[in-house]
Amino acid sequence: MSDRNAISTYGTTLKWGSTAASLSKEVDIKNFPDLGGAPEMIETTTLSDAMQTFITGIQSAGEMAFTCNYTKASYEAVKADASTPLYYALEFGNNGDEGIFEWQGEHSVYVTGGDVNSPVEMVITIAPSTKPELKEDEEEEEEEEEEPDVPDLSLIALFG
Repeated sequence: MSDRNAISTYGTTLKWGSTAASLSKEVDIKNFPDLGGAPEMIETTTLSDAMQTFITGIQSAGEMAFTCNYTKASYEAVKADASTPLYYALEFGNNGDEGIFEWQGEHSVYVTGGDVNSPVEMVITIAPSTKPELKEDEEEEEEEEEEPDVPDLSLIALFG
């Protein structure tokens, strides 16, 4: 566990690919959206309740918009993969050392309006088809794999 109490957005990278193993960065991003949302509230109030009561329902999640600087080459690279089911990852830190969130979906891209003396930008909008989840570290995954039960042979030698 890190001794840090916060991290910077510096180094955050969006990647995508046709498989989870083929992810690559096509463009640098300027911001990233929320990776989830509050669950819907389902009202369960009865006539016996003095105030409204609720249970949580399905988690809200809308489109995921990422702003980038526009160049013709970057736009064409993003557009080439648009409207195709893909795997996505948002990596925090150096090569994801502060966490990698993975999900599936498909994206579109458009150029945004501009102002005097400002960069031309584009927005990549991902329609998620799965929930963004924090990828487990390989070390944690290895620890979770159960080792087969091996009998204690020292007892057999004592009482054999």
